[in-house]
Amino acid sequence: MGLPILENQVGILCVIMVLLLPVLCASQDTFTSSRATYYGSPDCYGTQSGACGFGEFGRTVNDGSVTGVSRLYRNGTGCGACYQVRCKTPQYCSKDGVNVVVTDYGEGDKTDFILSPRAYARLARPNVVLDLFARGVIDIEYRRVSCHYSRYNLMFKVHENSRYPNYLAITVIYAAEMNDITAVELWQEDCKQWKGMRKAFGAVWDMANPPSGSIKLRFQVSGSTWVQSKYDLPALWSVGVAFWF
Repeated sequence: MGLPILENQVGILCVIMVLLLPVLCASQDTFTSSRATYYGSPDCYGTQSGACGFGEFGRTVNDGSVTGVSRLYRNGTGCGACYQVRCKTPQYCSKDGVNVVVTDYGEGDKTDFILSPRAYARLARPNVVLDLFARGVIDIEYRRVSCHYSRYNLMFKVHENSRYPNYLAITVIYAAEMNDITAVELWQEDCKQWKGMRKAFGAVWDMANPPSGSIKLRFQVSGSTWVQSKYDLPALWSVGVAFWF
């Protein structure tokens, strides 16, 4: 079992589990045509109030190359998914475009992506960034790609709205490769069965009156495979302490 650690300057409580998730594939081969725009941000990062429930983490993950999506949000299942986005205006745009992480929901002018300014700027070729911003809405193509995080396969945090011991909420932060988390369950020792957590919103799952004592969790990955955490959530889980496994 890992040792408690102090959180970074963001000060968000996390409980971290490293799981071996199945690898689905490196990326989708086919690009889909769509449109993209960007949202205003004074520091060019994402928003702390994103619909996925990532909080401060959602501003700076992937070096700030994040996005809100519309139909790709999929009632929050799309939170944390990674996409390669590239624009279709050669005089302005780089060949490879930018890889982004979904952290929010948003709708624009028939757009699938509302990019952070940092991500939008990375679509452009050198010296024409301002010209691309001036266009506002652009034609793009995108495909889903694998997410890669150093040292993580899956990570979740105890959400800051949790209240020990009567209310537990967790946010799935990292899901490596091309995996979607479609269900989360807790083991109830008294009745010897798994009990599903409620999909609260975005990537947040919750349960009122969770089991007492240490808690086993398992995650349904991409609608079929169940992956059980190697370590239990400690009996005295609380907001303010981080665990590394």
